Amino acid sequence: MALINDFKILQNKCVKYYELLNKEIPLVNPQESTSAKARLGFYLFMIENICNVKDITEQVELITDLEFNRCLYGTGVDDWGVDAVHIDYEENNINLFNFKYREKFSATKGQGINETILSAKFVNSIIHEHLNGLVGKVKAKATEVIKCLNSDQVWGFKLYVVSNEVESVSAVHDHLGILRDSYGLEVIPIALPYIAQMMSIRPSPINAKLVLDVDALMSYEEHQLASSKSYIARLRSSEIVRVTCNNPAIRDKYDIEDLSSLSDVKLDFGVLFDNVRGFVLRSKYNSNITTSLKEEPSKFFMYNNGITIVAKSIKSRSINGGKKFILELCDFQILNGGQTVRTIHNFNSDDSSVISDYLSKSEVLVRIFNTSSDEKNSVNKIAEYTNSQNAISNIDLKSLSSEQIALEQYLEDFDIIYSRKMGDIGHSETKEYKHKIAMDKFGQVLFSIQGFPDKASNEKQHIFGKYYLQVFVENFDISSSPEIIDRYYSILREYSLMKEEGVQPLELKYYYALYIGTKQVTWSIGNIIRFLEEILIKYDAPSEMSIPRRMIQLKFKNFIDDELTKMDT
Repeated sequence: MALINDFKILQNKCVKYYELLNKEIPLVNPQESTSAKARLGFYLFMIENICNVKDITEQVELITDLEFNRCLYGTGVDDWGVDAVHIDYEENNINLFNFKYREKFSATKGQGINETILSAKFVNSIIHEHLNGLVGKVKAKATEVIKCLNSDQVWGFKLYVVSNEVESVSAVHDHLGILRDSYGLEVIPIALPYIAQMMSIRPSPINAKLVLDVDALMSYEEHQLASSKSYIARLRSSEIVRVTCNNPAIRDKYDIEDLSSLSDVKLDFGVLFDNVRGFVLRSKYNSNITTSLKEEPSKFFMYNNGITIVAKSIKSRSINGGKKFILELCDFQILNGGQTVRTIHNFNSDDSSVISDYLSKSEVLVRIFNTSSDEKNSVNKIAEYTNSQNAISNIDLKSLSSEQIALEQYLEDFDIIYSRKMGDIGHSETKEYKHKIAMDKFGQVLFSIQGFPDKASNEKQHIFGKYYLQVFVENFDISSSPEIIDRYYSILREYSLMKEEGVQPLELKYYYALYIGTKQVTWSIGNIIRFLEEILIKYDAPSEMSIPRRMIQLKFKNFIDDELTKMDT
């Protein structure tokens, strides 16, 4: 059950998102009241956490809502009941959003079905390919969705109904069934209780106690003189539920005989704070985990990769004549296996019989590392290496590297939020930050400055793969990062101001402007932009070739180099 404090925490977080937006892309119609600011920030916060889009400028491009665009640009168009459209080309998902932000907390009011039905207008126009009446960004997004649905690829089609109300509309509501059956649209309601789990607030230390048979536990010491031990254990899934639940008393009660008391406990999301994946709302791997638990619980140990835990300290003692051991985990975190833990809890919530019929009969491999004598960097390496065997993007994996953590800490001193994971809004709740830049966006910025603006957009994954050492280690001085970020956002602001001159902002243009600035250090940003716009006109390319397609060609980048060389001679 969501409480009023969850409502207030969310409001404060959303206001921060609004303030960062207003700094990077100043609003034509700035908001005055706290609730009005929070309403706009709510869009950004939810898009970041659901779509894993951390860059503010990219988030804004997804938003079709009339009122949001009117506040930002001074004008907007009818959104046809859909407030944002995100097309995930990596996972083949089309995500539509319907947002509703309530200004006042109500302990009794939940989501209404009418808000969801409003989105049917946009969905109907897509399914029947009738775009009459749609204009601007809304029409462009609808056209893009239709192109995906008409392709040979299989696409997921989802509508997220998102509000800060205390209760979500039932996913099995008859009206939602009509949307699902008529349009093949999966409706996913999200309300305050679920949002409260997303909010990244560093948890209080989480502790738990375990009892294990001798044959289910193996200790490990890095060397014979080491003062602390780590362990590899075989744990029942029901014990995973107990030690990761949100009830401290149950986490310490290692001798529970009646498992029914575990059937209604919830996951304490604080144990996943340092998990590489952060908060994952839906995952294609979760269904496989549930199937294994339900159909072959006794073989789950063989099918699952296991869980990795780090604890600040581990106390152990033998009991029952040395036949069992008690482990006391102090201040522990799950670094790897977060999806397994989440899915076990979700499965447990399906029915009161699950805990005894399935989870008590399945086991999981658990590695428990004692980090009492390790530096933070060792913990990050454990997280990075144990996650590297799973289906995690290079970007998420590198968020744990020492270079990225050092960047986050360094930029904090310059009042810049370096967002390594979803939901990052800085270390301080009170500090006024200048910028927020996503880790992947900064990688693209560095790659452009280092001479590859043509590759920065369509080779983003490679920046954190085969180019990683080149970009972040060999050709990078951390002391230059604040100035680089300031210049990047200055370019964004200049493009925003020049829209009145007919200059259209574009991500690739930002990267080229950064690159040109390294060649012509005395030019103003305005002069750089005008030069680039002239080059785009001058460059010989087929008329049907779009501007972005031209700019990702090495030939285009070489053409710019040649033009710059002519100007210097």
